[in-house]
Amino acid sequence: MTDIITESEQAGFASDLTQSSSLGDSVRAYGSRVRGGDMGALPSILGLVVLFIVFGFANERFLSNLNMANLVTQAGSIIILAMALVPVLLLGEIDLSAGVAGGVSACVMGLAIVKHDQPWYLAVAAALVVGAFIGLLIGVLVAKLGIPSFVVTLAFFLGLQGVTLKLIGEGGSVRVNDPVISGIANSNMSITWGWITAIVIVVVYAALTLLRHRSKVARGLQHQPLPVVVAQIVAIAVVLVVVTYILNQNRSVNPNFPISGIPYVLPVVIVLLIAWSFALGRTTWGRHVYAVGGNSEAARRAGINVDRVRITVFMMCSAMAALSGIVAASYGGKVSTSSGSGNVLLYAVGAAVIGGTSLFGGKGKASDAVIGGLVIATIANGLGLLAQASYINFLVTGAVLLLAASVDAISRRRRSATGL
Repeated sequence: MTDIITESEQAGFASDLTQSSSLGDSVRAYGSRVRGGDMGALPSILGLVVLFIVFGFANERFLSNLNMANLVTQAGSIIILAMALVPVLLLGEIDLSAGVAGGVSACVMGLAIVKHDQPWYLAVAAALVVGAFIGLLIGVLVAKLGIPSFVVTLAFFLGLQGVTLKLIGEGGSVRVNDPVISGIANSNMSITWGWITAIVIVVVYAALTLLRHRSKVARGLQHQPLPVVVAQIVAIAVVLVVVTYILNQNRSVNPNFPISGIPYVLPVVIVLLIAWSFALGRTTWGRHVYAVGGNSEAARRAGINVDRVRITVFMMCSAMAALSGIVAASYGGKVSTSSGSGNVLLYAVGAAVIGGTSLFGGKGKASDAVIGGLVIATIANGLGLLAQASYINFLVTGAVLLLAASVDAISRRRRSATGL
């Protein structure tokens, strides 16, 4: 049980287990954790800030309203796929088939709409069912037969590309012309609804955070100091207000056709982030995921059904991959035989790791995928504006991923040495 508690602390439950009496104590405690190797998403956040500064000075168009909106839509599908992979990585496993599973699921959605005249919501439901079924097969093979996830998902990576090829036909594609599906990545909320959404998110987040803090105080549970809680709320509010303000500005290059508003893909990502953060951070299932990833044998002895945890994680990963495939199809306007293949999976894994999720299992959060996905998208977007050759993008992204993995390995050693 000690191993399980330790991993829970790494998962973000430390606020439940440790208490600082003042803001200064909290700052000093955080500094101690960083020096001990528990840096979390700090390196990726600093890296993202550096990238924005460098690209902002290198090209004046990078920080323009138009490019910021483009950056949001470009990052959407990668962030969602990276969020899908976070629970798998928390188990210390890998899913190499997540990208093509999303491609197959999006293909089913496209065919249901185009060839079978189904409404978009039934087509999306069919895609999610296909994704969950793929994950179920993978989970059973990994959990019940004991086949390494690398081998199972590599086989599915190859096999699912054949399924897409069979469904569409060699060299073929399916156009995504449904206005709702197409609008996910290509349409925007009204300015009014954008501000309403931002305000509602801030108010709800503040209310839930303060109620949770008050409940802990009332029950005598250990908790963070109120100034720390307020600072977190203010930080979230500032980020949301700034992003909403920027995206609500007219960004059209043609004065006769104004373009403004938050792209719909952004609230989709936010909703998924909230759902995954709650599932991993505030549910029994989430605690079991961290426990199995930290020490599966200790988790088994504590009464956790390890096989069930593994199966459900792979099912949810593939279902989320289906959502990523749908967003990618919305952005590209079609589903083809190459959907989800190529470097899609590698970028998603890279996003999760760059954001702070450990490849060794037991450490990471859904927000890591968002930060890492923004880093990946920012590199591609910024280098594209600078008209750099494609190989530069690969070299820089690979170097950033290697740096993130190195930081993860070094941090793990320091945590082991300091007992954190």
